[in-house]
Amino acid sequence: MPADDLATLLTRAERLAVRRLRAVLEGTGCTVDAWRVLSLLADGEGHGMTAIAERVLLPPPTLTRLVDQLVDEGLVHRRVDPLDRRRVLAALTPRGTEHWRRLDGLVRADGPELPGGDGDEEVLTALLARLITRLEEVGDPSARRLPAGT
Repeated sequence: MPADDLATLLTRAERLAVRRLRAVLEGTGCTVDAWRVLSLLADGEGHGMTAIAERVLLPPPTLTRLVDQLVDEGLVHRRVDPLDRRRVLAALTPRGTEHWRRLDGLVRADGPELPGGDGDEEVLTALLARLITRLEEVGDPSARRLPAGT
């Protein structure tokens, strides 16, 4: 296996990016996981807990504790989904939106500039989004394996 296969490169990039994000957030009282939740909720749409857990890669019990903390801090509120009254959506409060904007400014100011200048970030984002979509489409390869002895 080559040292620069795609999985290794993606893992290394993710770890370096998280290390840098953690350093930027240090002293703000915001964790990387909280940042991910706030960033998702910053779209103003309101999201169900299952969708948030899948998107920010947290187990549901961990996410529930984190969202409870964000609610206690007045950054997030829960509301009933108007389309499905059985479902609860999480969304940023006005205070949460302002808090996220401050943090976003810090993160963006510290973000590494990609070589090639303008457009590289958009290209990389589009390529990663396509890769994620494709991987989700093909699913888990272990689910397609033949049973032993067949």
